[in-house]
Amino acid sequence: MILRTARRAVLPLLLPLLSLPLQPFAAPTVASQVEEAARAELEKQAEASGLTEARFDLTVVPPRAAPACPGPVEVDVLDTRQPTRMRFAVRCPGAGASRQEYIVRARITASVVVAATPIAANEVLTDSHVTVGQRDITSITDPVISPIDAVGQTSRRLLRAGDVLRNSSLSAPVLVKRGDAVVMIARQDGIEVSTAGEALDTGAKGALVRVRNASSGQVVRMRVTAPGMVEPADRPPISR
Repeated sequence: MILRTARRAVLPLLLPLLSLPLQPFAAPTVASQVEEAARAELEKQAEASGLTEARFDLTVVPPRAAPACPGPVEVDVLDTRQPTRMRFAVRCPGAGASRQEYIVRARITASVVVAATPIAANEVLTDSHVTVGQRDITSITDPVISPIDAVGQTSRRLLRAGDVLRNSSLSAPVLVKRGDAVVMIARQDGIEVSTAGEALDTGAKGALVRVRNASSGQVVRMRVTAPGMVEPADRPPISR
């Protein structure tokens, strides 16, 4: 009895809703399709460069005479080198060869390495100098992604706390200077042989320098491996 009463009370409320006309499915706009293509392109670039937690804020700038397409359009990538001015060509299916150009302006933020403290020029970075934070990198083409890529490097210029570290602003510290006495080390089949030499060039870790053998006077090309130490150039470079 209670169930029948409840049905009688609810049914009048439902009838107006059932009589409403069905709304047609809204087709995606041209701007939304261009935005989707731009986002996919940026995500591809972010993955290729190793960016983490990348976020994109996009603004689509249509042409003055935007095409009126009832359905999906064909979107071609023209130029995405500059995030603030990405170019895409849009063509409506069945509209012949005519196409319109859309501009997409992107703001990119990502998790990158930043200076945790002020860093002086020519200062060697340690773990205490760097941290990771979310930053706007729209205009930065070479941000340092991982702290391991910064620690041990030398800053080329003064950096303030919070500055994004760029690969171009870092350099490997000089480990061998011209005229330095160095130890030439050769290893093969578990046997290590060392001899004294003189560096004829200046080099950082992994750099190739000329070295004069102190015993024979022969000049050979060696690879810098540590302060005052070099190995034959045919050995694989040392990763930092």
